Parts: sequence; C-alpha cells; structure tokens
Amino acid sequence: MMSYTAPSQIAERQLAHFEGKHVLIAGEAEDLFPVELAKHCESVSVFTSNYSYHRQLKGKSTITSYFGIQFQEDTPINMVLLYWPKAKAEAEYLLAMLFAHLGPETEIVVVGENRSGVKSIEKMFTKYGKITKFDSARRCSFYWGQCDTQPKSFTLTDWYKTYNLDISGQELVVKSLPGVFSHGQFDVGSKLLLDSLPNLSGKVLDFGCGAGVIGATLALKNPDIDLEMCDISAFAIASSIETLKANGLTGRVFASDVYSDTSDDYRFIISNPPFHSGLDTSYSATESLLANAPKQMSKRAELYIVANSFLKYPPIIKSAFTNCSTINKTSKFAIYHAIKQ
Repeated sequence: MMSYTAPSQIAERQLAHFEGKHVLIAGEAEDLFPVELAKHCESVSVFTSNYSYHRQLKGKSTITSYFGIQFQEDTPINMVLLYWPKAKAEAEYLLAMLFAHLGPETEIVVVGENRSGVKSIEKMFTKYGKITKFDSARRCSFYWGQCDTQPKSFTLTDWYKTYNLDISGQELVVKSLPGVFSHGQFDVGSKLLLDSLPNLSGKVLDFGCGAGVIGATLALKNPDIDLEMCDISAFAIASSIETLKANGLTGRVFASDVYSDTSDDYRFIISNPPFHSGLDTSYSATESLLANAPKQMSKRAELYIVANSFLKYPPIIKSAFTNCSTINKTSKFAIYHAIKQ
C-alpha cells in the first residue's frame, strides 16, 4: 500500500470528483498520488516548481510532469488540483497564472493541512468564482470550486518584489518571486556568512541560492570568480537570474537536486543551506550537501556554510572533510569552514 501525505489521503477519499477529468496538479504536492489518480480520470499532468519532485515523477509513464514557474502548455485541462503551498503569496501567484491560462469553466480542487492556512482559499478564490468545503479529515480540508469569470491576463514581471540592500557600502538590487527565501530583507545568517569570507577565486558554487543575495554579493566582491548558483526551486532560479541581471553581474544559475546537476571541480562551495521542507523541518538535503561536498570539489577546495548553532553539522562536515572549524559565531548562528585534504 502506497503511503500518501494527509492532503493526498483526503483527495483519495473524493475520487468521484476527478472522474472523466483532465487534471493538472500544482502547489505543494510531494508524493506519488498523481500516479494513482491517473487510474481514475482521463489524464494527469503535474506542474511543479520543485526540481526534486519533477525528477521523481519523470519516469512515470502515466503522467506528464512540467518544471518551471509558468504553465503554458496547450493541453485539454479542465480541473486543477492545488496542494496548498506554504507561502500564501505563492497560492495567489499559482491561481492568477493558471486561471489566466486555463480560463473560465475550469474546476478546482484545493487540499491542504488546516495549520497551513488553507482556509484562505475561501476569500482568495472569490475573484474567480465560488468555492465550497466538501470534506475534512486528518486535520486537512478538501475544497471544490469553479472559475466562472474571465481572469485577468497574467504578467510575470508584476510578481517580482524588488528591494535594495547595502552590502558593505555597495548597493545590491534584489528581485524575488513569491515563496523565495529572502523576505524582502537581508537575512542575518547570510550577512554573517558574507562578513566571514576571505577573497575568493576560481569556480564558486552558491548552493541553495534563493533570491541570489549571496551569489550576487560574491560576484560584486570578487569580480573574477567563475560563479555558479543552484537551487531546487524554479522560483529561486528565476529570482536569482533577475537579481544578477539587475546588478549587471554574470553567473550560471540552474536547477539541481542537491548535486544532481552540478560540476565536480569547485574551488569554493558556499551556502546558507535550507532546513525547511513544507511545514516541517527537514535536514536531509543539507546533510547530503555536506557529506558529498568533497566529491564536487577540486584539490584544497574550501566549504563555508552558515547554520543555526543548534544544528549538529560539525560531525557531518568532519566526517566528510576530516576537519571542521567554527570561524564565526553569534548566539543564533555559526559559520563552519572545511578544507578538502
């Protein structure tokens, strides 16, 4: 028996809603329920901004997975199954983008954990049509609705938030899409990390680049580096590309599921690693980032990361590199440094 997340379990209780439909799944989906759903409806497509999830679904012949920030496919979709995302602004973005493309008479099912704020859909959907709660179980809700108006056309540039940061006397313009780590301000951990770094040279990877603050700052301070930036999120990649462009900087920005798409000759790997996945805390990607870092690096290469002081990363770094030093520390954050021997 396949184990599904609670939102998928409540969708599975309501399979009758999906019969005869061409369904597009979007939002915070993270299990293999789409494969099961494909047995009960006409077709299933998945639109995801999560590269790891996209890779997981790629081998499944009964569904089609699309990775990116905009769904523009010409497919016969007449129902959206939205897994409520953790950022409310991302839900607004997905509704605006999808319904501008799919148009009136498209049905929608929304599933999500009650603690994630899924109730917000009741108010948020009023500009598109009516939506009603049909079921609740496992602390989740199941809504069904239909778009009955012609939605406004969608303009991607309207969704970027722009803000300016002062990085040791230099101005940096940051562009960020909904749900991307940065929150319109300079994260304290990232600032501590950047303040602790030496001058850099050679090939540098900003791992988990978010809106591009760290990578762009590295390029500003070290104009000769060969900069690469990666993230699992399509929204982060698009934001980082725009941040580099806004500051006249160059770098290669790409999607990677930990090291799935990276090189193996970095002189520096620098990261403010993510430790949230959905509503819960997840360390697995960071543990894999640290444990496998030496394989992605050239000789005598260096790793610098910032982490909440309570996280037990030094033993993992030490086991991978045989060394780990704490080069800066506040009550909340620590900067760890390791050299590939």
